[in-house]
Amino acid sequence: MHNKKWVVPVIVSALLAAILLPLIYTGYAGIKKGEAEFVAQNYSSATESFEQAARLLIWRGDLWEKAGVAAGAAGNPSQAIIFLKRAPELSEQGWAVLGISYFDTGDIESALTAYQQGSELHDSASLYAGLAFIYRQQKNWLAESDALKNQVRLNTDDVYAHYRLGLLLSFLEPENALPELMLASSLDPETDPAVQTLRTALNLSATQTDPSQKLVTIGRALGLVQEWDLAISVFEQAIMLNAENAEAWAWLGEAKQQIGQGGLAELNRAVTLDHTSVIARGLRGLYWDRQKKYQQMLIEYLLAAQYEPENPAWQASIGDAYFKTSNLVAALTAYQHATELAPNEPTYWRLLAVFCAENGIHIEDVGLPAAQKAVELAPDDPFALDALGWSYLSSGRYASAEQTLLDVIARFPSHLPARIHLAMAYLAQGNQASAFNELNYVIDADAGGLDGLFAEQLIKQYFP
Repeated sequence: MHNKKWVVPVIVSALLAAILLPLIYTGYAGIKKGEAEFVAQNYSSATESFEQAARLLIWRGDLWEKAGVAAGAAGNPSQAIIFLKRAPELSEQGWAVLGISYFDTGDIESALTAYQQGSELHDSASLYAGLAFIYRQQKNWLAESDALKNQVRLNTDDVYAHYRLGLLLSFLEPENALPELMLASSLDPETDPAVQTLRTALNLSATQTDPSQKLVTIGRALGLVQEWDLAISVFEQAIMLNAENAEAWAWLGEAKQQIGQGGLAELNRAVTLDHTSVIARGLRGLYWDRQKKYQQMLIEYLLAAQYEPENPAWQASIGDAYFKTSNLVAALTAYQHATELAPNEPTYWRLLAVFCAENGIHIEDVGLPAAQKAVELAPDDPFALDALGWSYLSSGRYASAEQTLLDVIARFPSHLPARIHLAMAYLAQGNQASAFNELNYVIDADAGGLDGLFAEQLIKQYFP
């Protein structure tokens, strides 16, 4: 009788073992398979394996995270979110995948929450990077800078993080910006041109006493390095400090135009505040140029030159405006006036030469001598050398053009305009094959760009 008491439990245990052991075995086999598939980058299959294992091994909550991470890697953010939310707790990687998965589904607020919660549990560079990324989308520059400070604290070799932090500090904490920028430059020399632009602006702003104008100086530098979103914020801050700062309004108009937000209202406000501001006139002239309203463009530059008569840049801009209104005589006079105002500046001699070559006027007596003067002043400038080659081509000196342009591309192989002019020199001499090769080189090197599109036009014209 006593022995019979144990019969039923033993039978039940045996039955449970018979049922559960195969399931457990299948679950662990699924884990092993999922890990192998993940390593092999078969992420969809890995997701299925981890999900199956998670359903079988219900005490292994970490498997839901593995399934979620695999789903995220497979490009299925919605599925990743479902699995990750089932996990009782998440690792640093799990929180990072959850954040980016929410972002990929367009749920920015949930992405931000995920990164915030994850960073509270894990002191992680990747989670701070995610926070910085979301704050950047929200244009919350102060919060982004705080996240970046934590990111670079944990990852000192992240070039972009140092550079981006330097950009933000340039107007949030100018006294702390330069070390971050210089560190980025030392880690990656490709950032150095932008860093030097910002360094110059920081040094200049440090000498200025007007807080509003300090910000305008920084904002202009941010625009020069193509950080127009940041520049807009800086110019708006400058206006908050001094609503009568015409230059701040003018640059705000330019920044808005750069990101497709109009800008004319701000430019008009600048001119209203100071109708003699050459900055406002010049930027409004640039606005009309982009709108192809060349008469209005001309008026702005004429006024700028009236207010600043010794500045050769306005004469060059007047020349461009006259050219676009088909007044070649007046354009030539303006370009020549620019060289008279700055006889030792190669840029204006080059512009004069290009104008003559482009329009086929006064090449012998004005254009070619101007190109030679530009090269004399700047013998290592590919633009000046290219202008000389183009002037030779326009004057019918094909052999001289060919040799000059060959020298340019030998020294500066990425200078594509010289290759286009070389192709034109080849065409003028009947060397179709060489011309075809040069044009195709440009098309391959600048697909979709202005040089590439022009080369395509020449191919269609000469090689139908």
